[in-house]
Amino acid sequence: MSIVDLKVPVIGESIAEVTLSQWLKPDGAYVSRDESICEFESDKATLEFPAETSGKLIHVAKAGDDLPIGGLVARIDTSAAKGEDPQPAAPAAPQAAAPAPVAEQAAVPASPAAGHPSPAAAKILKENEIAPAEVEGSGRGGRITKEDAMKAVEAKSTPAAPAPAAPQPASTPATSAPAATHEAFSRNSERKKMSRMRRTIATRLVKAKNETAMLTTFNEVDLSEVMALREKYQERFVAKYGIKLGFMSIFAKACTKALLEMPDVNAYIDGNDIIYHDYVDISVAISTPNGLVVPPIRNVESLSYAEIEKEIKALSEKARNGTLSIEEMQGGTFTITNGGVFGSLLSTPIINEPQSAILGMHAIKERPVAVNGQVVIRPMMYLALSYDHRIIDGSTSVTFLVRVKNLLEDPIGLLLDL
Repeated sequence: MSIVDLKVPVIGESIAEVTLSQWLKPDGAYVSRDESICEFESDKATLEFPAETSGKLIHVAKAGDDLPIGGLVARIDTSAAKGEDPQPAAPAAPQAAAPAPVAEQAAVPASPAAGHPSPAAAKILKENEIAPAEVEGSGRGGRITKEDAMKAVEAKSTPAAPAPAAPQPASTPATSAPAATHEAFSRNSERKKMSRMRRTIATRLVKAKNETAMLTTFNEVDLSEVMALREKYQERFVAKYGIKLGFMSIFAKACTKALLEMPDVNAYIDGNDIIYHDYVDISVAISTPNGLVVPPIRNVESLSYAEIEKEIKALSEKARNGTLSIEEMQGGTFTITNGGVFGSLLSTPIINEPQSAILGMHAIKERPVAVNGQVVIRPMMYLALSYDHRIIDGSTSVTFLVRVKNLLEDPIGLLLDL
């Protein structure tokens, strides 16, 4: 017997531990070289772990185990032949009845990927107590996608039509059972282990609150001109670039201009030093089934509006499908989060360390405002800038937010770099 140990590989500089989220191959199964055998959940993403060689798989770790980098995951017996039954069944006792036809006895082997959910789909199915075997996958090789899982949840939640009540004879008065004095209420509790991503989010948020001098300043912006610009040019923009002109690219450009003018907001503290940047990498907060992720859009200062929108779309799709790489999750000099898509009117976002500031966008609401002595209705949005007071002074934070407000209220000037 020749045994090969499979250990957790080095995933990233800052990652010291991963969670074995699920096995993709059962214990004792024959696996081929480079075939995915399990999934790891790191602080930032979910990764598939391939077999280093072919042979019989021997599980060492269990699903849900936390493993250090270099920790033993499994072993492979390379002396096992493909198709060899690792645990041969005992011979069956003779039966009096005639044996069934071979075609009926033979089990049809399933495709290795059939019925296997993606990380995002697996979480949705688990939360809604739906077995993967009950879902038909539309992905490659029968893999269950996030969309398949969402359809299964929707189908499960659709109540069946109630059977019509049997009509009662007109001559017989209906009798009702005595009403119950009280209803029985469910008081069940359930304990679930936090996912590694959720644990990391919790740790980082507490760290940001405890280790930074975080304050938040607020302002409001009139988005009349931005909305008029989008309405005027949207059709031509889509026809040329194949993507809509959204609010996020305009906000990213406004923040980038203000960040280059006020480098303290684009810097961060490293020990007793301050690290400044002559570029802007804006992290965009994206909500996923596993939690909030903030992949950065790099060098926003050199990107067009269409390039920013395409990058946001690509990162959002990868984040929700659980396919963001470690490299795509690292970096960022400033963060924008949009709670307005969920209906938030006002909030105080928490800094995304080691960055020094984060801008919070909120819902656009029509409100009466005074313009040139007249009360008019305008589409207004509250802006919130949370910042680390250790590096950013109050005057700098207020000036930065006012600059962003003015750029958004004059988008033509922003386009002309004025």
